[in-house]
Order: sequence, then structure tokens, then C-alpha cells
Amino acid sequence: MKNRYFIEIAYDGMKFNGWQIQKNATSVQETLEKALSIVLREPISIVGAGRTDTGVHATGQFAHFDTENPLNQNFIHQINGVLPYSIAIMNVYNSPNRLHARFDALSRRYLYRITKKKNPFEKERALFLPISLDLEKMKIAATELLKYENFASFCKAHGDNKTYLCDIQFVEWKESKYILEFHIQANRFLRGMVRAIVGTLLEVGKGKLNVQDFIEIIQSENRKNAKMNVVPYGLYLTHVIYPENSLIKINV
Repeated sequence: MKNRYFIEIAYDGMKFNGWQIQKNATSVQETLEKALSIVLREPISIVGAGRTDTGVHATGQFAHFDTENPLNQNFIHQINGVLPYSIAIMNVYNSPNRLHARFDALSRRYLYRITKKKNPFEKERALFLPISLDLEKMKIAATELLKYENFASFCKAHGDNKTYLCDIQFVEWKESKYILEFHIQANRFLRGMVRAIVGTLLEVGKGKLNVQDFIEIIQSENRKNAKMNVVPYGLYLTHVIYPENSLIKINV
């Protein structure tokens, strides 16, 4: 039986056309598979914990791969030397129980960043929105998400979802100087869900919607009632949570 390893990955989403392999476009998955195949000297396929869209970043994406060869002690140094600067493997883990990166993930956490002040170092890292927002109303509206399971209102139209049910476990707005951060954790996310939620919450912050309007949008289960998706480059996949003690970090 082949060895199964998990890798923890960070990448600049603006340099890739999303996670998943596709024709005539550079993806994170394809870039990683090519680098792993070079370093391990065998064809390698990986399975990611989630499929981020074009422009969406990651600081804690996970993926697994199987190999016949044990990893040497310079593996991270070697693989990062082959990968472009826009992507890096941060940590490597053993998976004694051969977990599946996608199906065995208990939850995922995303962050959306907004900057209220023009900053060249935040370009393509956060949504630039130099206006006043009612953050308290946005916080109240966001907590309403915890009361529901069906989020069809925030799912990209014409998706291939078999269900719109999600267990949202945590939501929080944070403010620090000129930066607003929206944190959300759930067992699964629909295509475009976080960006649609943030776009609709910003309408609450602008005073164009009230909290009851936001509740009614959720209850409608109709994407046409929610507001536009915010830009992808403010979004980050930050954590993927697996069963406790199921992954063992190794020094390679």
C-alpha cells in the first residue's frame, strides 16, 4: 500500500485560474502535481480539501497524495524550490488512517478582508471600500446565519449542488484600524457562498438593507434576492479542520 501524505498549502490566487485542473489555464492543482511528480520522480495526483475560485487566496489549504516513496528530510525545501513563488507548501503530515482531504474534513474556515484606506500593499489582497459602514448592524445580521441550514440564496446560479444545506458553525466581523475582516466557518460551502454573503452584508452596512431584509433573503432560498458577489481577491481559505490527532506533522 502506498504512503498517504497531507500537505498544507498557501498560494496567491491571483496567479492561478482557481484550484481545479482545467484546459488552457494554470491551476493550483496542476502546478502542485507537476512539482510533486518532479521531486518524487513518479506521477502524482492530489486531492484538495476545497476548490477555490480564480483570484481566491489560501493560507491553509490542504490536499493529500499517495506515493510509493518515503519523503526525504529535505522534501519541503526541494518542493518549494520547484514551485513558483506564488505557491508554497508550509507543512507535511502523515495520515495513518488514510484520511481523504475533502470528505474527511470536518469544517473549513474562510476570511474576507476589506480595506477602507488606499494601500498599494493591499492591492489584490483586500476589497478597497472607502465608505462608512454600520458595523454593528452587519454583526447582528451575520449572526442570523447561524439559525439556518439552507443557503440557496447565496449559491452561484446554475451550480451542480445536490443540496444547499450547510452547517455554519462560526461567524465574526473584526475591525482593526483600516481593515475589516469577516470570518466564517462551516462544514461545507456552496460555490460563491462567502462572497455573496459578504456582498449582501455590506448592503446592510450601507443602510440599503436592514437586518430583517437580510433574514428574508436567507429565508427566500433564491439567489436573485441576494446581492452581488464581492471581488474574489479579498477571500482567503485559512483553515481546514480534521478529526483530532488524525494527522501527524512530520519534519521533512
